[in-house]
Amino acid sequence: MTELNLSTKPPKYSLTTRIVIGMILGIVIGSFLQWLMPNGKDFVIDLLVFDLSIKSFFVDGILEVIGQIFMASLRMLVVPLVFVSLVCGVCSLQDTTKLGRIGGKAIGLYLVTTAIAISFAILIALLIAPGEGVNMIANTSFSSREAPSLAQVIIQMFPTNPFEAFAQGKMLQVIVFALLFGIAIALSGKTGERVAAIFEDFSVVIMRLVTILMNLAPYGVFALLATLFTTVSIETFGNLIVYFLVVLAVLLIHALVTYPVLLKIFTGLSPIRFLKKMRDAAIFAFSTASSNATIPVTLETATKKMGVKNSIASFTVPLGATINMDGTAIMQGVATVFIAQVFSQDLTLADYLTVVLTATLASIGTAGVPGVGLIMLAMVLDQVGLPVEGIALIIGVDRLLDMTRTAVNVTGDSMVSIIVAKSEDQFDKDMFLDEKAGSAIEEIDFHHLKDEQTS
Repeated sequence: MTELNLSTKPPKYSLTTRIVIGMILGIVIGSFLQWLMPNGKDFVIDLLVFDLSIKSFFVDGILEVIGQIFMASLRMLVVPLVFVSLVCGVCSLQDTTKLGRIGGKAIGLYLVTTAIAISFAILIALLIAPGEGVNMIANTSFSSREAPSLAQVIIQMFPTNPFEAFAQGKMLQVIVFALLFGIAIALSGKTGERVAAIFEDFSVVIMRLVTILMNLAPYGVFALLATLFTTVSIETFGNLIVYFLVVLAVLLIHALVTYPVLLKIFTGLSPIRFLKKMRDAAIFAFSTASSNATIPVTLETATKKMGVKNSIASFTVPLGATINMDGTAIMQGVATVFIAQVFSQDLTLADYLTVVLTATLASIGTAGVPGVGLIMLAMVLDQVGLPVEGIALIIGVDRLLDMTRTAVNVTGDSMVSIIVAKSEDQFDKDMFLDEKAGSAIEEIDFHHLKDEQTS
């Protein structure tokens, strides 16, 4: 009997192209729907049989449902992926004492890049002076939540109930428990080897689940951006357009210049190839505006495209998503200068140094706290005596900036992962140089699942 050939033709467009198409279509459709609904008013089409409401049916209905299901699916994978990958990574280490060295390098690099980011942001903001001549007065106030102390954060890193940490998505607690669990497996002899093999199988299945979700990403990205652009327009920026452009420019310079330069200095690898391989993860981050939700894609990019071994990436990527706040630091630097100029308050050199130090340390001190960017900015403003209600001036334009700085953050996570992996000899250079590395696993034939499973 002749064996059936279940292979199908490869998709016409690559995954990256499909995601970009979804992103562009989402922006166009969202802007068009906003045009149909000026000032937020609904637009109703009379279909004789019934009235079709654009807002309730399309925006708050179809688009909102698709977008939120996509986001929920991403978040669904975060905890199991981080836990399983980190356990596998720790188990694979021949010497568990390497964990301290790896952690020290990763945290050190994250703090250095954050300090560079906010220093550069303050310098550019002072040169361009986005707040001078604005003469805006805050009519609303911003009520900031008190950020926990560094000692409190360190204590809260250790879970009293790991299952509660899993359920609530407390990433630092999940990371600590995974590290301890992985070390215990590594020290358990034959029993540990059997358990480790089970986790390796779990890792393969979860990464395949990530691939499935990536193939559905163009639809999720389309729905998210279409929903967003029904409310966001260029008029929203108003007098804050200069502030917006300054933050955006510094974010792009940090991602396209600072990271590639550091990568070249510490590893000698091609920055151009690095940026090309970051496209998918950066687009995901931009669309979701969440470093945590992007962890599955960032981890797959680092291990399957960049060549970082799982023993490194499983630790540095989740850690970076938790404490790496380069994009947020840039926003804080520019926002501090902007608010000071708007309220005509002069800051001294000592004040700016305080801003740099506070924001850099706060990138760890506020890890895992919801609304971390605004909490950190409130802390910074308090430190230099600026009115916290000034945050109300920039909230209106912060949504698009939040998306961009998330893309910057995940780029930094991958860059640090490569540097640490290279220094620990846990890096596959051939995979990094291979332009098509990881592309084969991105495509799934949903019509022949059995064939996909065995291939």
